[in-house]
Amino acid sequence: MAGKKYKAALAQVEAGKLYSLTEAVSLIKKIAYAKFDETVEVTMVLGVDPRKADQLVRGTLVLPHGLGKSKRVAVIASGDKQREAREAGADEVGGEDLVEKIKGGYLDFDAVIATPDMMKVVGTLGKILGPRGLMPNPKTGTVTQDVVKAIQETKAGKVEFRVDKTGVIHVPVGKISFTPDKITENAKMLIDAVVKAKPSTAKGKYVKKVNIATTMGPGVLLDAGAAAA
Repeated sequence: MAGKKYKAALAQVEAGKLYSLTEAVSLIKKIAYAKFDETVEVTMVLGVDPRKADQLVRGTLVLPHGLGKSKRVAVIASGDKQREAREAGADEVGGEDLVEKIKGGYLDFDAVIATPDMMKVVGTLGKILGPRGLMPNPKTGTVTQDVVKAIQETKAGKVEFRVDKTGVIHVPVGKISFTPDKITENAKMLIDAVVKAKPSTAKGKYVKKVNIATTMGPGVLLDAGAAAA
């Protein structure tokens, strides 16, 4: 029963202790109990007010060791850009036909890239792609003329971080089957990127809490000061 396994895993996490990133990664690997290759996720609680536009922490980065699976990428483009996208390895390529296909319920992809000239028709997909976090956006490099670079980065393990309305960021940093070094390096790069993205208007303590956990396992608190150093 998962309840017993979870409690057994939780019992090995010292209550109230702030672990170094290396210690925490070693611990989550030791206590992982699921029968599948769990995702490892970092959660950061930030001292920002996301209701204020100038405190909306967001960005993208390509994790050095990827996420353990290649993302399925859909590209909405026209003319030669469709050919470029196919040659770069996009899983689905189209123009208005692909927009209609998505409206009809097709969602077999993990990321959507669009060229600027197609955004007028892509905009009609807001209600479908928006809630799933798949809407192309110039700020995250998914609305671009350079579809080749965007496809390559996305498939290499590009992740987006964005603070939610409660001031929290959740981002996957790999799989539990990764070596400890790979998980640690991915997590460190993410934490550093979030720290660098600190808004100049944020007051008080910026990184309040950092925790790392697997899909099914308990969270392990990190020493936020050390993690952010």
